[in-house]
Amino acid sequence: MAGTDYQKTASQIVDIVGRDNIISATHCATRLRLIVKEKDQIDEKKLEKVNLVKGTFFNAGQYQIILGAGIVNKVFAEMEKMGLKMLSKQEQDEIIKKQQKGVKRMMRILGDIFIPIIPVIAATGLFLGLKGCLFNDNVLGLFGASTAMIPDYIVTIVNVLTETAFSFLPAIICWSAFKVFGGTPVIGLVLGLMLVSPILPNAYSVADPNSGIDAVMAFGKIPIVGCQGSVLTAILTALIGANIEKRLRKVMPNALDLIMTPFMVMLVTFLIVILGIGPVMHVIELKLVNIVEVLVNLPLGIGGFIIGATYPLLVITGLHHTYTMIETSLLANTGFNPVITLCAMYGFANVGTCLAFFMKAKKESVRQTSIGAMLSQLFGISEPVLFGIQLRYNLRPLIIMLCTSGLGAAFFSLLHIQSNSYGLAVLPSYLMYIYEGRQLLWYFAVSVFSVGLCFILTYMFGVPKEVMVPDEEENSEDASAAVVEETRDNSAEAAKKEFVDIASPVNGKVIVLEKVNDPMFAQKVLGDGFAVKPSDGEIKAPVDGTVGAVFETGHVIGLTSDDGREFLIHIGINTVEMNGDGFQVQVKEGQKVKQGDLLINADLNKIRKAGKDPSVMVIFTSGEKVVNVRDGEPLKACEKACESF
Repeated sequence: MAGTDYQKTASQIVDIVGRDNIISATHCATRLRLIVKEKDQIDEKKLEKVNLVKGTFFNAGQYQIILGAGIVNKVFAEMEKMGLKMLSKQEQDEIIKKQQKGVKRMMRILGDIFIPIIPVIAATGLFLGLKGCLFNDNVLGLFGASTAMIPDYIVTIVNVLTETAFSFLPAIICWSAFKVFGGTPVIGLVLGLMLVSPILPNAYSVADPNSGIDAVMAFGKIPIVGCQGSVLTAILTALIGANIEKRLRKVMPNALDLIMTPFMVMLVTFLIVILGIGPVMHVIELKLVNIVEVLVNLPLGIGGFIIGATYPLLVITGLHHTYTMIETSLLANTGFNPVITLCAMYGFANVGTCLAFFMKAKKESVRQTSIGAMLSQLFGISEPVLFGIQLRYNLRPLIIMLCTSGLGAAFFSLLHIQSNSYGLAVLPSYLMYIYEGRQLLWYFAVSVFSVGLCFILTYMFGVPKEVMVPDEEENSEDASAAVVEETRDNSAEAAKKEFVDIASPVNGKVIVLEKVNDPMFAQKVLGDGFAVKPSDGEIKAPVDGTVGAVFETGHVIGLTSDDGREFLIHIGINTVEMNGDGFQVQVKEGQKVKQGDLLINADLNKIRKAGKDPSVMVIFTSGEKVVNVRDGEPLKACEKACESF
């Protein structure tokens, strides 16, 4: 493509967004990321019609324009020539954080703290669910067994699996929060372990008058107890400790910094928390839990309706991370989480919305959007539905969804249905109720009801007239005839093409692209392809070819096969935010490679610890289609994963 085409695209983007409206620009492997003054002044429909632009959306304070691998670099280079302020992604993130104030800033902080630990809590919830299901006399009775027959060592192993995460929850939170507040995470981890040290009287035992365990009294007045299950205490400990550490680092002599700074941070922070803040925070937290429980249990399901109907609005505004803190406290203090159950119904209602639009809409673009959004929603990604459908068409679909979500949540409130975890949505969410048959049965029934009701109401009243008109022909009859003829030629050419085997670039389990937990890939915005759940981090060349673009963060690499096929290998989801940490590129741009040559070493542990999905996506950017994907099969690197044509 000629350079003038990239120049034209860059110029059009700047004109539509507004030169004066752009605060700064950067890019990742596929998206142009802009920080703008006024998002509302951008004509999104006009922008999406610009040549090379594949889509737009606003997320995390950035206006993101999807261009595709290779293209985004060239368009960005043209924008640099125009004298716009260019920043690294890390610099942009810092600007976004500084711009956010008040509630939004607090929500971002809570999200940054809890997102990395959600997988651990969710996994523990699954262990609890399996324990409740398998260690059940009714279930075991079907096989002529009972819980009394289970060996002690199995009971011990299962208890370790189910209780460890919650026993040391303040330590996990303190580690994550220390990192967010700019401190040394390992100091936060040790401080968190101090809060729940077995040397301290257990907070739950002290609260139980029948336990015979009392608090240790300091100065005869201040009760010293552990901080078991206290989320607020852990966050506040990290905030205090991290700020003390940052101040000490500035004044501590280099010779003493290594030892004395951690010493002072742990000593001062622990004394402040254990002698004053800890007991107060724990009381406040228990009161918040009680308030939520009262709301959930309001008569006639009123509280459930309020939570279920308003939660999607919190997701839209980015304020929903507040619930994560409350849910964590509920799980730690009661063992159950009714809040996520009430919030979950909007996901099922969204599925009904997508089905209605897919069935009734005549515009092919809308049908494609709805089916892609539905696939994303089934695995917990709601943004494509919320922003691509609910907020796009006269708000009627949104209102129907909110009412349906609230009604489903009201039923759950009346039935006292509650999960034993969080972090799972829509299809995977059923795993949070397998601990008890009644809970699972009612959850399934109400979720199906929510899908059906939202589908019917949206189909009857929510689909706007503008999408029920087929896509208009924008070209003249002669142009249309030319397109038809070209299509015939292309079809004839495609028919001549042979199916080509495509190998996996990494050891792991192959999955179809639609299952990827990112709407951009799942909806094939960048092209067709497949994905792999990797079992190791050795990314190898799946074909003989030439290395194309190598992104500076090392999480994306482009390849051109010897037969002319162009594709990119994208390691992980949102791993651009890791700024290259955990990725070691072994090749250079323009280098010739053979199938099986090592391209990148990716540290999967680092990726997971950063809270990222390590899935490896293989995307054909030259337009090839993928068929016969060996979905769910474990493969070795360079073994056939699918066919393309």
